[in-house]
Amino acid sequence: MKTIVQVVQHLRPGGLEVMALELMKFSHHGHAMKIVSLEGDAKSAIAAWPRLREFEDQLVFLNKTPGLSPSTLIDLKRLLTSLNADLIHTHHIGPYFYGGLAAFLSRTPHIHTEHDAWHYSNKRHQLLHRIVSMFGNPVRVADADVVAHALSSISGMNDIRVIKNGVDTAKYVPGDKLAARDAMQLPSNVKIVGASGRLEEVKGHGVLISAMTELPSHVHLAIAGSGSMEIQLKDKAKSLNLSDRIHFLGHVENMTQFYQSLDVFCLPSFNEGFPLAPLEAQACGIPTAVTNVGGAVETLCPETGLILRAGDAKDMAEKIIACIHDHTASDPRAFIAKHADIRAMASAYDSLAEGL
Repeated sequence: MKTIVQVVQHLRPGGLEVMALELMKFSHHGHAMKIVSLEGDAKSAIAAWPRLREFEDQLVFLNKTPGLSPSTLIDLKRLLTSLNADLIHTHHIGPYFYGGLAAFLSRTPHIHTEHDAWHYSNKRHQLLHRIVSMFGNPVRVADADVVAHALSSISGMNDIRVIKNGVDTAKYVPGDKLAARDAMQLPSNVKIVGASGRLEEVKGHGVLISAMTELPSHVHLAIAGSGSMEIQLKDKAKSLNLSDRIHFLGHVENMTQFYQSLDVFCLPSFNEGFPLAPLEAQACGIPTAVTNVGGAVETLCPETGLILRAGDAKDMAEKIIACIHDHTASDPRAFIAKHADIRAMASAYDSLAEGL
């Protein structure tokens, strides 16, 4: 069993963070794995995300201060040495920078997973990448075909492997819609469109709220998640006289139950890598619509999935209402079980780690 150290920027609810936890849970090396969060502390992180308590003994928090932090690099290098780490696995640009340099200093093999490519339009991120590339040549993985294609156009990012994200199809399963709505305190006699994720502008919830003005009154919207845009989004719903049709659920711990309560799941984002939420919703048998950004379209069941134009509320409304009234659609769960199970993803990473 290899000692593998995953490094993330923070441990707050999000697709990348969930993927890291699930990889630790399903990897053959999971019992010897650690997840290092550059930012934050254990007490605050667990209070904000109770799911972390299950993994508490395998989490390390470096409580990094804002800005460039040489002490964080030193702490991470010491941790790799003390653990006698066989491999470091980084996610996104901050962990790539600190983890890549720590891997070089400790002579530890390095795997890096990119979850999107659009952030490399940031010149600072380009610089951080070039610095790490001067000292090492990590094995690079993209979580979507579109991410790999975009990365291949960036100097120095060659031989990129693709390992697509997966979800636990034994956890995300179809269920009783009415019972799920009762548990979520959602109305039983309407059609419900669902969305989830951080309430930030990039996630596009504001566009989906605008689309609700184009949908009939028997269609409601349930949003699971929290973030800096919460008050603004609630104010928008109120200004459009939609407060009685839009349900802000905040952080939802039982996401399986949330998906089971829906008629359609929608991902209205402006930017994505290879998102987990559409996989989870489809594993629960829920038809899903995503915007044509990043690798989102790659998550869709080809028979039931809908592709939306990002930022186009009218297009969203037209396609969502058509999906709601389409009673011939097949179940997307079989597609997810075949192509996006977490066990296949974990096995692919295990094979890669063992090859190093």
